[in-house]
Amino acid sequence: MTAYYKELQPGDPYRIRLPYPFSNYDRQLLTLLYQPMIGAEATAFYLTLWAEGEASGDEATHYTLMNTLGNPISKIFEARIQLEAIGLLKTYRKDNGNRCFIYELCPPLDPKTFFMDPLLSMFLFSKIGEPSYRRVRDRFLIHSEVPEDFKEVSRTFTDIFQPVHAKAGYPSAKQDLQERKQGAYEADAEFDFAMLRQGLSEQLVPKRVLTATIRDFISKLAYLYSWGPLEMQKVILLAIEDDYNLTVEGLKKSASEYYKLTVSTTAPQLVQVQKEEPKATEDVPKTKQDELLIYLETAPPIQVLRDIANGNEPLPADVQLANQLVVTHGMKPAVVNVLLHYVLLRTDMKLTKAYVEKIASHWLRKNVTTAKEAMELARVEHTQYMKWKSEGSPTTVAKPFTGNGNRKPVREEKLPEWFHKKNDAPAAKAEPRNESLEVEKQKLLAKLALKKGKGG
Repeated sequence: MTAYYKELQPGDPYRIRLPYPFSNYDRQLLTLLYQPMIGAEATAFYLTLWAEGEASGDEATHYTLMNTLGNPISKIFEARIQLEAIGLLKTYRKDNGNRCFIYELCPPLDPKTFFMDPLLSMFLFSKIGEPSYRRVRDRFLIHSEVPEDFKEVSRTFTDIFQPVHAKAGYPSAKQDLQERKQGAYEADAEFDFAMLRQGLSEQLVPKRVLTATIRDFISKLAYLYSWGPLEMQKVILLAIEDDYNLTVEGLKKSASEYYKLTVSTTAPQLVQVQKEEPKATEDVPKTKQDELLIYLETAPPIQVLRDIANGNEPLPADVQLANQLVVTHGMKPAVVNVLLHYVLLRTDMKLTKAYVEKIASHWLRKNVTTAKEAMELARVEHTQYMKWKSEGSPTTVAKPFTGNGNRKPVREEKLPEWFHKKNDAPAAKAEPRNESLEVEKQKLLAKLALKKGKGG
């Protein structure tokens, strides 16, 4: 179990930053090039941030995203890290007291850069297959390719403009100003260029040809094919041209030929790898109550309502009440989950608005912010909450059957499983219960515990 809930909570606020207005062409690139790699949920998350970023730069909580996307916080976190890895999103976090985030959207790479990138192009190829890959590549590149009999004669920045003073910080003529990128991902791979240079003579491969762009491309090829400096030396020697020039296209072609010659005729594939986080002892739930606590801390209130109702969609009035507690009154979603859980199970699945709001008002004044605090307060104030319920109901709260006289046994209200502690007093344990209701309660709680994995 990953500790994503330690990195992101529904109540964490966020803001969106767009570097500039994106176009409909960017949407086409996102849909046809990136969506097959990252999936529909991550794409929907990106489009939602895009729409919100264009509308306003106001701060909102992740609970709003959970409602908009209809996903729990765990899936939103998964979508976020996929966008970060592919180069479509940059995330900034502030942790001084109240944690908050800034999401900076990065535009998709232009088609030429995308298809020249060995990792992205191979990833897309492995996802959609050769026919679809060729079709989408032709769609975006057929109008952008320059005929081979034309040679670029464009002037560079330094051909026309000169720095006023060397100390003014202007780029020198040796710098490649054409290497700027819109939004790039990081391959997170370290490559030993020192060892690479040791096996390449200056006469065959001049140092000047290893520009920043070429070095970056060499790193990505080495990562894609799992090669070290020795293998890349051979690829470079195959790719170097007669005029001692080295191009991205030449490297790509030579790497493919060398791979087919030495490894396999089948191209390598890229798959998403889930890095397992080191598990601390406290991260592993030790009891079912610990698992339930994590579920209540991370699930959206609408999922709790859905799980308690045996998977059926909750009524709009119930959803509106839960949303009002979070959005209007500022209660944490985890606290609302405990409140819904507590009230529904002890009022025969009836969510009375006045009763819920009375307990919610008490918890707000007590500044309850976590599910654990809410559970503890429910235990301490249980007698008072029973009194509030009886005051708002025409029927008197029934007392347990004691066996005295001809008194008939009456139904006892159900309570959540977390309400009962292991070290209860003997008198509390000896208190009789209605057997059929006890069985019903245990089935409901077991069902809720089983479904927590689906909702979170």
